[in-house]
Amino acid sequence: MPVNEGRPAMKITALAAGFVMAGLDATVMQVAGATIQERLNASLTQLTWAVDGYVLTFAALLMLAGGLADRVGARTVYLWGMAIFVAASLASALAPTIELLIAARLLQGAGAALFMPSSLALLVHAFPDPRERTRVLGLWSAIVSSSVALGPTVGGIMVSALGWQSIFLINLPVGLLGMTLTRRFVARADAGQKASLAVPGHATLIVALAALSFALIEGPQRGWTSAAVLAAAATTVIATALLLVRERRARTTVMPWTLFRGPRFAGANAVGFLFNAAFYGVLFLVGLYFQHARGASPLRAGLEILPLTVFLPLSNITFARISARFANGPLLSISLLVAAAASLAMAAISPATPYWQVALALAVTGIAGGIISPAMTAAMVDAAGPENGNVAGAVLNANRQVGTLVGIAVIGAMLAAAPDWTTGTAEAFLAIGIAYLVATVAAWRLIAKPERRAALVPAGPATAQPTPALSRH
Repeated sequence: MPVNEGRPAMKITALAAGFVMAGLDATVMQVAGATIQERLNASLTQLTWAVDGYVLTFAALLMLAGGLADRVGARTVYLWGMAIFVAASLASALAPTIELLIAARLLQGAGAALFMPSSLALLVHAFPDPRERTRVLGLWSAIVSSSVALGPTVGGIMVSALGWQSIFLINLPVGLLGMTLTRRFVARADAGQKASLAVPGHATLIVALAALSFALIEGPQRGWTSAAVLAAAATTVIATALLLVRERRARTTVMPWTLFRGPRFAGANAVGFLFNAAFYGVLFLVGLYFQHARGASPLRAGLEILPLTVFLPLSNITFARISARFANGPLLSISLLVAAAASLAMAAISPATPYWQVALALAVTGIAGGIISPAMTAAMVDAAGPENGNVAGAVLNANRQVGTLVGIAVIGAMLAAAPDWTTGTAEAFLAIGIAYLVATVAAWRLIAKPERRAALVPAGPATAQPTPALSRH
């Protein structure tokens, strides 16, 4: 089928479809979880696997998928990922047991890992003019942010009206539309260099993440000293050590480790890991809390989560307006500190806590989160430089997904170990607040202070810094 080079709206729709599905699937499970537990007779540990299994394969395969797109072409890999994701969504909806749902969710994550990096590469290729591309990226980001923001509410409405299976069935028309439009309107991008994919390194990374997930998720149920959990913990350590040894000796590495020598790049990735662990940990937490501790229906829980997510796109727009006036480091540090304060305030939650106080804390966290995400991305781009922008973005995205994986697993473990939902929620909010505080320290010491030192050094030909405009996109 010949490609129609016009119709930019069709290109944007085609390439946003994957992100919309992935964004929805990352958040709708937060309100469907309690219903899935009841309908499939699942334990909290099994539900955590259903949520985290998706993130596990997504995080583990993301870097490998980026390299695969360079070899065979971004459009081909994008379509592969969309097809896998749609098939896995259908399998999720038809799953009669929690075990089959977990397997389908693992496959969903693999599909998302394929199409996510390819989507951005195709978007950049489809709009070569810098000015047009900037406008398109803004619209594309707004679509993606809106899908994440509306995910819990959409999930609550669909679960209440059509059943939990509907949150997966909605991916079928979206995915098929995205694939059709991609074939019709999105041209192939160059496949690029035929470089090695560092398959042994990626395989070792997958083993390390899978073992870590098993230890964190199964620990509360099996016991932290059980043979299986101890073996998983040992496997995590051994696989991580083997990966580091291989990365030092290999010609083709999984990660561009030289970039981590810069404090700002390392700081942005530390913040990314902690932010995703905290933010998605909260999403997982409050969806269960509202339904189990407060007796909310899926629809009501979706609406009650809305203060956390609805401000994300609005804060993204706010950041775009204020980023030219304030340095990323201080702005990022202040936003993280605000999120920490809101989370720590919820550590005193009790059955008598009125909803408006919970909503206020969630809203403050959401407003801060909408600034934290683009601010740390801008800090990462400034630190890596435009010549390393693509690989640096892939590293940050993969690192953030690992943070999501760990955050959900840790919150699930804390809830499983707690005597009741209110106590577990209070302890989880305390842990989340501490994570935000650690991220605040990392942002201040590794990003804000080096930024200030760099600003005091006159830029010569060999030390020129990226332009301020770069950090605003």
